[in-house]
Amino acid sequence: MSLNVGAHVSIAGSKTSGDPESPPGDGIENAVWRQRNVGGTCGQIFTHSPQVWQSPDVDADEAAAFRTASEEHDVGPWVVHTSYLVNLCTPKEDLREKSRTAMQEEVDAAHALGIPYVNVHLGAHTGAGVERGLENAAGVIDSLDVPDDVTILIESDAGSGTKLGGDFEHLATVLDLADTHLDICLDTAHAFAAGYDLSTPEGVEATLAELDDVVGLDRLQYVHLNDSKHECGTNKDEHAHIGDGYIGDDGFEAFLNHDAIRDVPLALETPTEDGRSYPWNIEHVRELRDGDR
Repeated sequence: MSLNVGAHVSIAGSKTSGDPESPPGDGIENAVWRQRNVGGTCGQIFTHSPQVWQSPDVDADEAAAFRTASEEHDVGPWVVHTSYLVNLCTPKEDLREKSRTAMQEEVDAAHALGIPYVNVHLGAHTGAGVERGLENAAGVIDSLDVPDDVTILIESDAGSGTKLGGDFEHLATVLDLADTHLDICLDTAHAFAAGYDLSTPEGVEATLAELDDVVGLDRLQYVHLNDSKHECGTNKDEHAHIGDGYIGDDGFEAFLNHDAIRDVPLALETPTEDGRSYPWNIEHVRELRDGDR
């Protein structure tokens, strides 16, 4: 399969006559235009600001326009990233209910948009303990009415504090506890921060072998492709340009050309700094995929 790589892009904006940098429409289909503009062929969106409790604002016409644009330009699969406020592991009933409501709205929005995946962090157990936190997460997920054409992806985490998901065992436990079918999204920067060394070919091989043994590579449906500004095992989540961080070109070349990754869609969440943004990173990923640099 050819490399399928894109970025997390905004759905915001409206048409501004005469401005070539403005999106051509007024709705969520702007994301397709932005994805093509950075050279991407798949990607990720928020349906609203991730910093607030807010319902997705997607009407039927916008959803139809997004589906049509994605199909016409062969962009996909897309993934919806949930709000940063969602905490599936929390022992607090009010926060768990807010999280459940937000998740239900996101899977419904994904269904309307024809997006097959909704990505979510497990969140933090905030003192309830790992076992109870993972049970809480599975319980929230099983309380949802998930459309048949949508799959929830549990994202690997950097693992700081009481946040869960940094250990592959956490992902496997939730997948086992939940009656709902779930799959996973591997974030390379998060996994590296959590102690899984992806900076060498040997480290990549060992990490993916462990992921296969603990979770199963058949459950890996998406990758967030990010380098790390901090060393392996620091639990610090700060993304760098591909190849510029502690994972580096050698690690990413081995990762991108590994048989387990070749057919998995990749979404970048790299920064805009040093005069570079998504177009540079996407092009660099393509160079590394060929193994010719």
